[in-house]
Amino acid sequence: QVLLVESGGGLVQAGGSLRLSCAASGRSFSSYVMGWFRQAPGKEREFVAAISWSGTRTYYAESVKGRFTVYRDNAENTMYLQMNSLKPEDAAVYYCAASSSRSWPNQILNEYAYWGQGTQVTVSS
Repeated sequence: QVLLVESGGGLVQAGGSLRLSCAASGRSFSSYVMGWFRQAPGKEREFVAAISWSGTRTYYAESVKGRFTVYRDNAENTMYLQMNSLKPEDAAVYYCAASSSRSWPNQILNEYAYWGQGTQVTVSS
């Protein structure tokens, strides 16, 4: 089991940057594929990015490719999402999640068993 806590959300102007963090507690952080998802009001939760067990592979939704970067520090049990060139449509609650599935890339919401509580990102135009 792993407990996930996100931080780093906030209010930013369009074109600005934010870095989200996801701190994990529990055992074997490096045994999980980690992902970021987001949910805007009235919309389904959607995949944003995923990172492989060692961090050598990443996968992004088309909508964020080239603007967002996911990385992890297994020694610190932490994953990050660097978000640049933010747009109003990026505003959402962002969730980190952990998957014990061995498939890659993993963008399927239901394959992530552990979720954080979410952090709000607001982008003003």
